[in-house]
Amino acid sequence: MSMTLTQILALVGELDDSPGNETPRERFRRFLKDNAKDVGQLRDYIQECLSKSGTQYNRALQDLANYIGSFLGFEVVYGRYQGVQGQLGFDGHWKSPKDFHIVAEIKTTDAYTIKTATLTGYVDGLISEKKIPSWDNALGLYVVGRPDAELKQLENAVIAEKRYNQLRVISIESLLSLAELKSKYDLSHQDTLEILRPSGPKIDPVVDLIAGLVAEPQDLTPTPELQPVPEASSDEQPEPGKPAFWLTPVKSSEDETAEKCIERLVGQGHFYAFGQRTPGRKHMKAGDRIGFYATTKGLVAHATLSSSPQRKPRPDGSTPEDYPWVCSLKDASLYLNEPVAVDANLRAQLDAFKGRDPEQGWAWFVQATRKVSLHDFELLTRTK
Repeated sequence: MSMTLTQILALVGELDDSPGNETPRERFRRFLKDNAKDVGQLRDYIQECLSKSGTQYNRALQDLANYIGSFLGFEVVYGRYQGVQGQLGFDGHWKSPKDFHIVAEIKTTDAYTIKTATLTGYVDGLISEKKIPSWDNALGLYVVGRPDAELKQLENAVIAEKRYNQLRVISIESLLSLAELKSKYDLSHQDTLEILRPSGPKIDPVVDLIAGLVAEPQDLTPTPELQPVPEASSDEQPEPGKPAFWLTPVKSSEDETAEKCIERLVGQGHFYAFGQRTPGRKHMKAGDRIGFYATTKGLVAHATLSSSPQRKPRPDGSTPEDYPWVCSLKDASLYLNEPVAVDANLRAQLDAFKGRDPEQGWAWFVQATRKVSLHDFELLTRTK
């Protein structure tokens, strides 16, 4: 059985900036280096960080985000958890073998006003200390754990101050996805840099990267990743007229968190809306049951469809172009404060993971709407 992040932190002790090779922070970072060999493990630990509160989890998140940098081919210098006068307080300094440097600022949430001068000051300080050659070789990167409605203020600040060639913003979910892409498609470190760095006037490198991914040979054996409409993976396929069971992911947007969106649509509006290319949309019908996965958190709600998705105005009168297919819901159950984490222990029990290592990359399971078995649905929604 895998250890949870909480168990690991209990063993290493209280994370702080105390110096020494046997301090809690060094034990934690050494544990990650020696044991966290797959991005799927990091996703589990980060999901746990973001579902809990407190200094210990905020500091663990900082180390975990920095550790992702090593998966991307950078040499990572960990920063301090807490700034002190007279020392640069950067969260992380990622050194590329291509003589490029990323100075990371890791935030659990961006709900508080962030001053871009702080991050640019860290880069300036490292340039003054001759640890970075110049701004031509550097980038300041904000890594945000829980993007919320205030994310736009950070983007606007970067644009307003004309820092878009010096500063970039990425959610930790996207950083994890980039690490998984690098692992799955064997992206080079140079490919990673092309994605992270602000684009130059020539777009060929990005187009070449996309073309290379599309051309990558794929295993043609049917898997949940490759099926356009993923089927339940157990023998108990729904008979005609019997309900099917679905899992759909919900991401936070610039306007609201995933949980708020689910509360508003599922809990209050009793409906949900899908995009034109949502897998399985055409196969959904009244009586089917659906679980809602808040990205980086877990399952936070489930409901029964009382209509199939139809192209029509929403009950609130809105008609968003991106999500025009609307279905009505009934019997909604919300547990926003007690999410069901899709951790390794749960994954090991799911039909969808039969024949797979539950410790390895699992983003495929929650990145798109998919059909699941009754057994899996009951475990995912705590209804078994």
